Amino acid sequence: MDYIAAHPAGLSAASQARRMRDPNDLEIVAFERGRFSSYSACGIPYWVGGEVAERDELIARTPEEHRARAIDLRTRTEVMEIDVPGQRVLARDLTDGTESWTGFDKLVIATGARPVRPPLPGIDAPGVHGVQTLDDGQALLDTLAGTRGRRAVVVGAGYIGVEMAEALLKRGYEVTVVHSDEQPMATLDPDMGRLVHEAMDGLGITTVGGAPVTKILTGQDGRVRAVATEDAEYPADVVVLGIGVRPETALARAAGLPLGAYGGLLTDRAMRVRGHENIWAGGDCVEVLDLVSGANRHLALGTHANKHGQIIGTNAGGGYATFPGVVGTAVSKVCDLEIARTGLREKDARRAGLQFVTATIESTNSAGYYPGAALMTVKMLAERRTGRLLGVQIVGREGSGKRVDIAAVALTAGMTVERMTTLDLGYAPPFSPVWDPVLVAARKATTAVRAAGM
Repeated sequence: MDYIAAHPAGLSAASQARRMRDPNDLEIVAFERGRFSSYSACGIPYWVGGEVAERDELIARTPEEHRARAIDLRTRTEVMEIDVPGQRVLARDLTDGTESWTGFDKLVIATGARPVRPPLPGIDAPGVHGVQTLDDGQALLDTLAGTRGRRAVVVGAGYIGVEMAEALLKRGYEVTVVHSDEQPMATLDPDMGRLVHEAMDGLGITTVGGAPVTKILTGQDGRVRAVATEDAEYPADVVVLGIGVRPETALARAAGLPLGAYGGLLTDRAMRVRGHENIWAGGDCVEVLDLVSGANRHLALGTHANKHGQIIGTNAGGGYATFPGVVGTAVSKVCDLEIARTGLREKDARRAGLQFVTATIESTNSAGYYPGAALMTVKMLAERRTGRLLGVQIVGREGSGKRVDIAAVALTAGMTVERMTTLDLGYAPPFSPVWDPVLVAARKATTAVRAAGM
């Protein structure tokens, strides 16, 4: 069995298959073009910001540990070609440049996603950084340590963008976030994104929306000196790119494997690539079923990748498991502001042809009289005729973000907002008002559904 790319879906699958089959029954070879394995890319902003002290704290299992478990992990080795009819892959050793073919009975593709890096003038200049890998994080830290200036520009205001803005702020930088959308966090509706914008401004982060970057300007030394839009220039001693990712499926496309509308591999519920009995795929390189809209979508999240790995490893190891789909739950933060969403945004619901109502409420993260109570805003979407929950977005202070998990469970169960109002949630003044804010939003959404049906 071969695995292309060694984290997180790939090695999760390898580890699960190894638990099911011993080395005499199943030989496992894994290829990874980087130096590290099984690490948390999501933790890189917190390493850069100083909350995580050492790089190795982000590594769950080293290559040596995998090899000790009879997984032949070949780091610094890049797969160049997949020969589907011949059941083999061509790999190049990046240390000495040698190439060789390796045969497979079963193949797992976990090539992940690639950062969006538009062909802008100056984008490859020294001082411009992406933050996808541990090596990327170390390169950024090296630049920060060697840069005299204290001005940073973050391009993009999604999860990585806002998290890196916080990291750079904590490093003592003057931070400007430049992005093309109306508001930061385009994974939210604009009215909720506006709350993030206001909070970032309050933290001292300058946020410039509706401003696509046109070029990166450099000084006489060739290093970055500013980020330019059509209307302005923003001085920068360091630039961090957080524009988003796309499925890394060039190998799969060249091999003739089926891809979806977002460029991700298409699989069945067992994570088997459609039309291929002996090939599986998982992680950021696949498209998944959205349980709310019923359509495929691409979501690059480590939570999904690890689940995919467990499913694939079970099936490749001779068992049987399925992955039903996702509701699109994600949570992030910028300093003390927590940002969460699950399900559909308004534009997602419209794209799916759904008629809906919305309800937005303000509440507190604990009982209003309890010391430290702070505001949180909850927005809820419900299907107009049926009252089925379609999506929830939350912006608030400590204790707000993980409340989105209530909605994620309700979405997965196909609950109506009226049914949600009767959920038996935990209550004590330090944790919640008597009526949890999610339930308050469900009550308001129920009223809106009833009014729309009159």
